[in-house]
Amino acid sequence: MGLRELRLKRGMTQQQLAEKLGVTQQHVAAYENGINSISNMTLAKALRICDALHVANPRKLLDDDDK
Repeated sequence: MGLRELRLKRGMTQQQLAEKLGVTQQHVAAYENGINSISNMTLAKALRICDALHVANPRKLLDDDDK
């Protein structure tokens, strides 16, 4: 389960997630579309995303959405 799937399971738009993270919607889209690699993000950023999505395991962000 990747970022997009986690976000959608929580019923959030990219804009809503971006506002929780303090970034732009384009920034969230870049991670979801693979333009920015999630595997290269900082631990602090990964933990902020997990907190916003109520995810306990940051490794879930690394899973492909297409699985």
